[in-house]
Amino acid sequence: EPEPMEYVRVCDVYGAGFYYIPGTETCLRVGGYLRYDIRAGDGGYGGLNDVNDRLDGGTDDTYFKRARAAVQLDARSETELGTLRAYIHLNFNWDTGVTADARDATGAIIVGSGNDTTTTTGVAINHAYIELGGFRIGKTDSLFSTFTGYAGGVIQDDLVFYGPFDTHQIAYTYTGGNGFSAAVALEEGNGSTFTLDSYVPHVVAGASYTQGWGGVSAVVGYDSVWEEWAGKVRLDVNATETVSLFIMGGWQSDADKPNFYAQWGGDWAVWGGGSAQLTEKAKLNVQLSYDEDENFAAVAGVNYRLVPGLTITPEIAYTDNFDVDGVDGVGGFLRFQRNF
Repeated sequence: EPEPMEYVRVCDVYGAGFYYIPGTETCLRVGGYLRYDIRAGDGGYGGLNDVNDRLDGGTDDTYFKRARAAVQLDARSETELGTLRAYIHLNFNWDTGVTADARDATGAIIVGSGNDTTTTTGVAINHAYIELGGFRIGKTDSLFSTFTGYAGGVIQDDLVFYGPFDTHQIAYTYTGGNGFSAAVALEEGNGSTFTLDSYVPHVVAGASYTQGWGGVSAVVGYDSVWEEWAGKVRLDVNATETVSLFIMGGWQSDADKPNFYAQWGGDWAVWGGGSAQLTEKAKLNVQLSYDEDENFAAVAGVNYRLVPGLTITPEIAYTDNFDVDGVDGVGGFLRFQRNF
């Protein structure tokens, strides 16, 4: 006689899409998205420029394209110490790109050996962390970037750098019932320039206050490798029910030294922009950014929800450095994304 079928129970404690793992009190959501990006031009993220033309030996410009499959796993359960959560976000990419320059036996670059168009594939861990109550430990984006809400709703929001991303992190966030929150994080950095070289961690601390009109937030980061600091302050205003605006300023202790938290040009930088819900399906996002070294970027795009679960986002960007001639450019970006 067949065993009785065990149905999967819906878990509505944490929102839509969660189910109880059979035989446990742990709720699991399996989600993600499939994304296809097309980029062109020489401004913003842009396309692939001055690549080798295989037919005539000259150079040409072409598209950059990326297909990404993202898988997100979110497991949660309640304990006597609060909600226990494990979150994983994996990215699987197939990209167009260009080959690197080859080098001879002495290490010198062989002229003309690189910049051929090619394709690459890769897997990246975007997030992998454990949370219990307000504590978090694992790999994620730096608190210096996340606590002030990145830099607007555009895709190309970091044309003027506003903060780092990938890092190991041990963090605690306090969330009050009156709109006040505060957080502190110990971070490791990334890359050969900013990854810790001693037992002294990078440190980030922030505080924010949010109400119906908007909010204000501030964050400070200390780079223990280079013994430098940086800070940001952001103001958000809900101008109407459909329009929101923000402005954010950043500064650092010494622009002549490397700093994990301040890789913009010069001592200071500023970002501003907003979003407007144009229709039930269309949302406009704009952003302007500028730093002391006169790097400037303007980005505008529209998120258009064609059908539930499928969003198409065309975006255009203009970039320039007002102190250098001939470096301005315009780039186009088109994204198709199916969320599930």
